[in-house]
Amino acid sequence: MRVLQILFLMVLAAPVWAAGLPEDVLSRIGEADVVIVGEVHDNPAHHRNQHDILKALQPKAVVWEMLTREEAGRISSEMIHAPDRLEAALDWSQSGWPAFSMYHQLFIAAPGARIFGGEVPREAAMKTLQSGPATVFGADAERYGLTDPLPEAEKHAREALQFAAHCEAVPMERMRAMVDIQRLRDAVLAREVVAALTETGGPVAVITGNGHARRDWGIPVYLDQVRPGLSVFAVGQSEGGEIAGVFDAVIDSDPPAREDPCRAFRNEG
Repeated sequence: MRVLQILFLMVLAAPVWAAGLPEDVLSRIGEADVVIVGEVHDNPAHHRNQHDILKALQPKAVVWEMLTREEAGRISSEMIHAPDRLEAALDWSQSGWPAFSMYHQLFIAAPGARIFGGEVPREAAMKTLQSGPATVFGADAERYGLTDPLPEAEKHAREALQFAAHCEAVPMERMRAMVDIQRLRDAVLAREVVAALTETGGPVAVITGNGHARRDWGIPVYLDQVRPGLSVFAVGQSEGGEIAGVFDAVIDSDPPAREDPCRAFRNEG
């Protein structure tokens, strides 16, 4: 298993490119068994970069954080080029994810890829609050490392990051549960990657948020647990040069115009 550095500070683990996909990154992507491409979910530039990576890679399978396994099973090859039909089949408008138009381009970038869903259903995520991630994950939880406590430094860093993500408006004592849910989501995504590799032979691409893509405590950690020696390439996408975590490469884009996400917590009108 690789020795993984735990960083909480906003760091850049690789040079940042303002536009386009550098040739050396494209080359390294082509050599990987698994390519994990992070995003800030509402950033259109990040989705354009994901489109370009998928188009260059032409993976045999794509694992989506945005789809449950059941939702992925609804998708037929005919739907890929019928966006209205695909959006309706996925009930996307009720999903809580950003505009479907940003994601549809990713489906058509690799139309021959098998679709796998790695999203944890809400009911399962809520069950984690009472039962813990290992119980909800089920078989192989120990193999994926979910029965092991986090190192103290990582645990505190994760809780602090969740506290900041919740605008410091949710009690700190609830952050442990948020971290447990994050661990479950990482492990479920990794399990779907393993299933995709087994069924298709790879390469496999993963479309997910930066937090799940980071090499120091995201999906790559769990893949190291169950498939040591697998070639994994993790791409993070920063905004204005800022990103948390360790990646094999980072691509930078400007942030889109967006409302202050903490406004609701401050009860501003």
